[in-house]
Amino acid sequence: MTDAPKQLRLAAYFPGVNSETVWNDPRSGSQIAFSSFAHLARTAERGLFDFVLVPEELRLREHHGLIHDLDAAGRPESLTVLAALAAVTDRLGLAATVGTTFNEPCDVARRLATLDHLSAGRAAWNVACATSCDALTGENFRSGAHIDPAGGGTRAAEFLATAREMWDSWTPDGTPRPFAHHGRHFSVEGEFTVPRSPQGHPVVIREGDAAEDREFAASAADIVVTRHGTREAGRAFRADITGRLAKYGREPHELTVMPGVGVVLGDSDAEARERAAGIRLQQVSPRHAILALERVWGRDLSSYDPDGPLPVIDPDPAGRRPGDALAVAARWRALSREKGLSIRRTVIEATGRQTFIGSPRTVAAEMAGLVATGAADGFLLVPHLTPGGLDDFVDQVVPLLQERGVFRSAYTGSTLRSHLGIAEPVWKG
Repeated sequence: MTDAPKQLRLAAYFPGVNSETVWNDPRSGSQIAFSSFAHLARTAERGLFDFVLVPEELRLREHHGLIHDLDAAGRPESLTVLAALAAVTDRLGLAATVGTTFNEPCDVARRLATLDHLSAGRAAWNVACATSCDALTGENFRSGAHIDPAGGGTRAAEFLATAREMWDSWTPDGTPRPFAHHGRHFSVEGEFTVPRSPQGHPVVIREGDAAEDREFAASAADIVVTRHGTREAGRAFRADITGRLAKYGREPHELTVMPGVGVVLGDSDAEARERAAGIRLQQVSPRHAILALERVWGRDLSSYDPDGPLPVIDPDPAGRRPGDALAVAARWRALSREKGLSIRRTVIEATGRQTFIGSPRTVAAEMAGLVATGAADGFLLVPHLTPGGLDDFVDQVVPLLQERGVFRSAYTGSTLRSHLGIAEPVWKG
């Protein structure tokens, strides 16, 4: 008797705040209309996905003092969108990216607990710092605060711990009790106004590959989203992050690893490869290639030819994180030398998420293989189109995953924790 194949997880990311979105495709729809959010969420639920993740965008992006018109013009507030989606979905998990820089624990804890009640236990929180650490974003807020990324992680960890203390201030039988937290970043006390929610705590997600992100995920997250989608890189990432769990008294099965991936389908593998190449050219225009280069180099590179070689000069040492910039520049230069790539082609290869390219059967086999070999527990799909970017995957790949016995044929529970096989947190009274 053989063991049953490992079940994989699927989730969806609402696109629009990154270069992976194709804006000029005729099928591209509104980034702010509720109908777009509803279409993507309903498609994900039809495909029996675990959750949909809505990103955070706190300001219009700027470049050289001008509004950056190659990215999203705006983004509705994520928890408000998800509260509306709770009314048009029944089982799909609802994950909000909420930053810890310009918010307060009590406010975020109340809104997340409220969403968990409204959705009958489907809320999740992508705890973000990197999306709200820059100085320009701070200008949109009363404090004008700029929190250096080096300190943002400690604030985020204390922010989450404080929120959890508030959620635990209600007993499982519905009795409120006073709470008090006095720490480095927050000093709050009082009575939390929302009863303990259906999941106890919303599911916690952390994105990122940096050492600080891995440590945060190992200490406190239920799900970690990474860019490592290949077998070798995925297994190395998993080995590293699971090796960090023991010091926090956690077991490997308590943290779900989900790479963020792109999927390009075709009737054949060759057709999919051709389509993928065209999509990447749409995603990375000549202007975008120079912008991506400037973000790494921290310099004005507008005089460079996108079809020419990478700069000989190094990134600006006055940048906020020069060590990271130098490392990225070194990787890009090595890639450019190895394959003889121009600036634009280097950016295309270095920044893409097209992990799965092929026929539906090829993609299903590759996904199942990565999960079976321990490179991932599942995948966060990042479609390049809004709102119909998941349609083909749900219609063509999900049935093949079900046929292989590696993906559910129906939801068996009603909460996000039940979908993921994550136990409700032990109440800490």
